[in-house]
Order: sequence, then structure tokens, then C-alpha cells
Amino acid sequence: MSPTTTPLDDPVVAEAQEYADKLLLLSEGSVNKHFDPFEDIDWENPDFDADARPERWILPESADPLGRHDWYQSLTVDQQIAVGKYRQANIAKVGLQFESILIAGMVNHTFALPNGDPEFRYCTHEMSEELNHTLMFQEMVNRIGVDVPGMGPLVRQFRQIVVPLAIAFPNLFFMAVLGGEEPIDHIQKQILRSGEEVHPIMRGVMSIHVAEEARHISFAHEFLKRHVPEGNAANRFVLSIAMPIVMFILGRSIATPPKKFFDEFDIPEQVRKELFYGSKEAKQVFADYFIDVRALAHDIGLMNPISKRVWKLLGIGGPASRYRSEPIRSGKAA
Repeated sequence: MSPTTTPLDDPVVAEAQEYADKLLLLSEGSVNKHFDPFEDIDWENPDFDADARPERWILPESADPLGRHDWYQSLTVDQQIAVGKYRQANIAKVGLQFESILIAGMVNHTFALPNGDPEFRYCTHEMSEELNHTLMFQEMVNRIGVDVPGMGPLVRQFRQIVVPLAIAFPNLFFMAVLGGEEPIDHIQKQILRSGEEVHPIMRGVMSIHVAEEARHISFAHEFLKRHVPEGNAANRFVLSIAMPIVMFILGRSIATPPKKFFDEFDIPEQVRKELFYGSKEAKQVFADYFIDVRALAHDIGLMNPISKRVWKLLGIGGPASRYRSEPIRSGKAA
């Protein structure tokens, strides 16, 4: 560096400073706008009782594929309420379990960060918020009063590999973070945007989660934008193939109810396939969860002819969003 230049004239230094500034902005957001689930949700309000106006647990038609399916709509009101309670409680339980896995990985990621690394402060803020989310989700499950399992038994084993993954392959770990966060965020935003009446417990929990999850998803995007280009061509190629596979596996784990759910309510196998695997609508709904992730893949050079075929083969290919959280428009060209 010549005597007439400043550190920020060096593009490498300037890029590092830009990344640090973005993380500082996210950290300050966590300080200035955060929530406590036991202060910001009025759990003891009589209207928040899980059995108060229970018809509000009926699944919204515009935001839940099960809610608009003929099988569900043919049920009695009491049956619809029971199914709706179970489904929403199980989604909360899955969210809790995923957040717990995320925290375990992130703790180990921050453990080895050097002094002064801006990732340490932001990740610690995020873990604090995720811990509050686990409290919030469990409180919701407890108050609904349904003994839901959350993730299926096979998916639960992810917790065994997340710590070594976060330590050895942080880029892959943060891809997995997005694989779980993006579907949950997408589903909750759809419900909140639908305008349909939902139970206030669910609305309160989702509103807090969506607000804080926006920062968490932003960080994962920024982390990958920063670190993926640092790898060599072979490393980036492997990540380009891994990315859609991770999204598919985690997305299915988050979005598909466990076998116990279908057994509990004698849901026919054909209905299960139509809802989550077989129908054109089900496939499109699932692919739409990853519209922002596909945009990220383009931005960081992980959408090449071969990886694009993998996205398509797994049924999660399609257009990329023009901006984060762009609402899905029906008929949008692929």
C-alpha cells in the first residue's frame, strides 16, 4: 500500500468493512427492536385462551394447502378445529426443534472466531433471540394442549451432525439454516398476509417470529455472500450442487407433518400425497419457498447449468425473486 492510499482504497479491506457495517446494522437492530415473548404476548388475556372462540383454529384456506383441500372441508367444524390445533402446534414444535439445532451450531461457529470478528456479536444477538423463540413456541404448544412430536424420528437425527457441520463446513451450515428458516418464514408470512382470522396466540407468535427472523435470514444471506466467493472453483461447484439438496431435505422436513399427524386423524394416503408431494399445486407451493434462495444462488455464483438441473430435478427450480420477501404472484413465469 503506497503512502498516498488509505486502507479503504484496498478493495479487500473495503469489502471486509462493508460486511462489518452490515452486521453492525443487524446487531443494532437486535438491540433497538427486540421482543420478549412473556412481555409482548398477552398470554393471560381471556381471548388468548386456546379454547376461546376455537373456530379461529380452522386452517386458513388461502394460506394452508390442507385448509382448502376437499377432505378437510368435508370434516365437521369440531374436527376441523382439532386438526387445525394439532397442525399449528406441530409447526410450532418443529420451529422450536429447528431453532435448538441452529443454536447448537451457531454456538460452535462463534467459539473459534477471532477477537474483533463482527460475526461474534451478531450471532450472539441472534442466539439470544432464537432462545426466546424456543420459549415462545413451547408456550404455544403447552397452551394448545396437544402432545405433538414436531419433527419425525429420522429428521431429529440432524442434531447429531449440525455441530461438526458448523465447525468444519460453515458455508454448508448456513445453507442449512436457510433451508429451515425460509419455509417457516414463507408459511407464516402467507398466513399473516392472508387477512383471514387466526387465533391470537398464533398471530402473536408469528408476528414476533417474522419480525426477528427477517434479521436472521438477512445474516445468513450476507454470510454466504461474503464467504462462498472466498472458496476455490471446486469448492464452489460442490456447494452449488449441495445447495438445492440441502433446501429440499430441510424444506421437506419443515413443511411436511410427521406420520403421527396422518395416523391421528386417519388422513387417507392419497390426500397426503396430493397435499405435500403429488399435485401440481403442492409442488409449486414447495418450490415457492425457495424463491429468495434461488436469487441468492445466482448472486453468489452457485447457479450453473448443472446445479440448475439439480434444482429442477428436485422440483424446487423456478424464477428468482427480484428482492427479498417479494410476494409470490400467481402465474409468474419460470
